[in-house]
Amino acid sequence: MRGGSVWARLLGVEKSIVDEVCFDEDEEVLIASVRPRSRERNRCGICRRRSPGYDAGEGRRRWRALDLGTIQAYLEADAPRVRCPGHGVVVAAVPWARHGAGHTHDFDDAVAWLAVACSKSAVTALMRIAWRTVGAIVTRVCADVDARVDRFAGLRRIGIDEVSYKKRYKYLTVVVDHDSGRLVWAAPGHGLAVLGRFFDALGEHRCAQITHVSADGAEWIAQVVADRCPTAVRCADPFHVVAWATEALDEVRRAAWNDARGKAGGWAYSTDGRRLKRLSQGDARALKRSRWALWKNPDDLTGNQTAKLAWIAKTDPRLYRAYLLKEGLRHVFKLGGQAGKQALDRWVSWARRCRIPAFVQLQRKILRHRTAIHASLEHGLSNGLIESTNTKIRLLTRIAFGFKDPDALIALAMLSLGGYRPTLPGR
Repeated sequence: MRGGSVWARLLGVEKSIVDEVCFDEDEEVLIASVRPRSRERNRCGICRRRSPGYDAGEGRRRWRALDLGTIQAYLEADAPRVRCPGHGVVVAAVPWARHGAGHTHDFDDAVAWLAVACSKSAVTALMRIAWRTVGAIVTRVCADVDARVDRFAGLRRIGIDEVSYKKRYKYLTVVVDHDSGRLVWAAPGHGLAVLGRFFDALGEHRCAQITHVSADGAEWIAQVVADRCPTAVRCADPFHVVAWATEALDEVRRAAWNDARGKAGGWAYSTDGRRLKRLSQGDARALKRSRWALWKNPDDLTGNQTAKLAWIAKTDPRLYRAYLLKEGLRHVFKLGGQAGKQALDRWVSWARRCRIPAFVQLQRKILRHRTAIHASLEHGLSNGLIESTNTKIRLLTRIAFGFKDPDALIALAMLSLGGYRPTLPGR
């Protein structure tokens, strides 16, 4: 194998000729002079269409390549400009790098893979670049994937939700494909206008092909889905519906605790002797730590929590009845299908006459969402997949110690969860 071919392999350049390799002792870097093969010359840097030459540009320029051992490597070549019929005067394309990039394809792909798999400090230290450069590379690689992949192809059943990625109510609206398990779209913000952008990108024809949409009870999601996909079946997420019952149960528990505190006796100084505190006695002290016993599923209760529930059943029938209502609603989704629909009707009748205001109000809310809940019982569709996606997005944010620019987070999430994760060069 000739020396030029060996260097081409080492540097990861294709369709190119390596003319010379030298080591700059002042900068302590390896510099390889390269040039595209004749077939790759005089092409538009954006569309890669053959175009007539315009001028020599600004002279020779460099691209960062993957390090060779502990030595940084650069490619150096001429950067002429061409006149593209569609894009005007642009810098000619080179086969080893993306248009406008200062790094080679292999360098970009390696950084994108590390950004998905490693922490921010590991990427910056290993590749010897700034974190802002990592964000630019991830955005560039994601845009390259979007240009050659149709993420909306075959989209039939989708899940929609929002996830907080930063303090002060900073949200992302995310959409996942239930059939492939992939994240297909994300955008900063939430609400009617943001979700409308997804359906605009989807197009009227593909909107008509959507058959099922799973979401929580947010009215803005229901409104947009009804307007853009009138034939789609909207399924309420069982987890959120049961969460409504858990919130109602917690309201009853707090009311029972406050009533018990009113009957407690005596005051005493705190351990530091600086302030008075009211002593909880009897029911108040026992109810204070009953939250987890009431929230957890019966199969997951510990021995002490089971005893706590038995005590509540004897001392506070109203609170125990609220607990049974919560478990009854959870059982509805456990049954599913026609049996679940019948159980839901019985639960609504029970909640309507339970004489607990929180659950009387909850059954009215259930009736407003009955169609979506019936669809969930019939089709077995939930937001479990999208909640898992939200958790992974939060993990990406935590590993990176946060993002100032939501677009960089979205690009990283699309690479990691969109089904087209980058591979290490040469693998």
